[in-house]
Amino acid sequence: MSCDRIPGVIITPDTEELLHAAVRNNAEWCAAVSGGGAFAPDAWTSARRTPPYYPDGVTLTRGASAQALLAGMDTTSPGCSVKDSFASLDLAPAGFEVLFGAEWIHRPADAAAPAVSALAWARVADAGELADWEAAWDGEESGGLFSAGLLTPEIAFLAGRAADGRIVAGAAANRTGGVVGISNVFAADGTRDDEAWAGALTAVTALWPGLPVVGYEAGDDLDTAVRHGFAPLGPLRVWLHTARPEPRC
Repeated sequence: MSCDRIPGVIITPDTEELLHAAVRNNAEWCAAVSGGGAFAPDAWTSARRTPPYYPDGVTLTRGASAQALLAGMDTTSPGCSVKDSFASLDLAPAGFEVLFGAEWIHRPADAAAPAVSALAWARVADAGELADWEAAWDGEESGGLFSAGLLTPEIAFLAGRAADGRIVAGAAANRTGGVVGISNVFAADGTRDDEAWAGALTAVTALWPGLPVVGYEAGDDLDTAVRHGFAPLGPLRVWLHTARPEPRC
């Protein structure tokens, strides 16, 4: 079976399919948090500015056109960003700079059971609990980034609580097709990152058994994910609009 190579990853037809599933899953999550946007065959875009931390566009294929992508977004007001899902675009001529790079990751459905967490884990059940979850995730008061409309059967906010009932770890998960995406994994001060990953993965596999888990991470968070059974699928980049494009002569 033929395969292509990118640094640190061997892409086969099977992993390419999983990579596209991870990309689509993340785009669906971005669309849900942003409250809409539009899906085209090659990209998801939002014509209005998305919430903090969320991109205005996500490419869905390796051959996505930069011109078509940018046409679907507001690049005139501050803060426009693009998730270049296959690290294949050059958006510098349009006034963008690379904000960070990361790796798509996946954990096979038949991976070993996650480690046991010492925390009590449960799915967030209502708007009040979601506000508490967001405050713990952000380290401050809830700003309403995550609306109660996200509490659907296919989206779960997972909270790990200490003995006193405080949320000290958590994650968000969303199921699309045959994969579950995990994101926003956090551990409050005094709680180990490994505790958050172990508990969140246990909760995810209980909610959606038999499905691979996908997402993306970078740096120390990527190392932690790998310790918990994830493997890289391929690189991505996030671009941030910082300047007007250079005029063409």
